[in-house]
Order: sequence, then structure tokens, then C-alpha cells
Amino acid sequence: MPALEGELVTLRPLEAGDAEALRAIYRTEEVSRWWGQPDEGFPLTDEPEAARFTVLIDGRVAGMVQYNEEPEPDYRYAEIDIFLDPSEHGRGAGTDALRVMFRHLVEDLGHHRVTIGTAVENVVALRCYEKAGFRRIGVAQAAGRNYVTGEMDDEWLLERVVLPAR
Repeated sequence: MPALEGELVTLRPLEAGDAEALRAIYRTEEVSRWWGQPDEGFPLTDEPEAARFTVLIDGRVAGMVQYNEEPEPDYRYAEIDIFLDPSEHGRGAGTDALRVMFRHLVEDLGHHRVTIGTAVENVVALRCYEKAGFRRIGVAQAAGRNYVTGEMDDEWLLERVVLPAR
């Protein structure tokens, strides 16, 4: 699969050579607070059902975006997730990466609905997701682990939908 180009980022299918840099980003306090610690095999073998792309900024590994698909035709949609090197937070790279991935999922893979979720307290992620066109649709209670407290926390569920022409 070819790389996907945005204004600030390039999304390239994950390569084995990206693993060390992605694990280092994942372990930063700003990322691990929301994602925990990487599982054995991250990012190459821990979630074989996920399609993963390395986020490149000026050719440098700066994060990862992944998606999973619900293939059932009557309920078909995709779910995405992203993390970026904290040094890139607030610069528009996450928003660009989400827009590029959304475009790929809609135009290339035929999805009409894409979801993403985050902890209610993760205001950095919420701001990014909303700038990328996602809208909040509700709060899922006790939906994800808080890796600081160990408790289950509430999460915002957001979606972006392209309705077919009638």
C-alpha cells in the first residue's frame, strides 16, 4: 500500500524498523498515561487485526495511527486510534493525520462512519478529534482503564459520518 499524504504528515504502513521509535514514544508519560505500557510485541504482533500506519513528520517517526473495521454489511464502520510524540502535540499533526486516515477509510475503503474514543479527561485528544471533524455522541461509562489510578474511567465516543446522497 502506498503512503498517504497530508499537509503536515505522511502515513506509511507500519514497518519493522519503526518499532523502536514507536515504543519510545508510547512509553512517554504523555502517551502512556492514556495507553498504558506497550504489550509484548508492540507494535508488530500485539494486535494483528489492526491496520497500523506510522505517522511521519519530515521523514521522522512521530507516532502511529491504526484502524479496525466492522465488516458486517448492515453495521459496517471503522474505529481509529492515534498517538503522537508529545513534542508534536498542539501543532496540528494529529488533526492532519486523522483527516488523512478518515479520507482513506471513506474514499479507498468505502466506510461512511468512523469512530474514535478517549478518556473524558483527555482534553488534548478531544480538541484534536473535534478539529478533525469528529463530534461527541456520548459518554461510555467505565469504558477504559485509567493507567494512573488503575480505576475504570468514562470515555467520550466521537464519530464522523459521511451520509450517502439520496
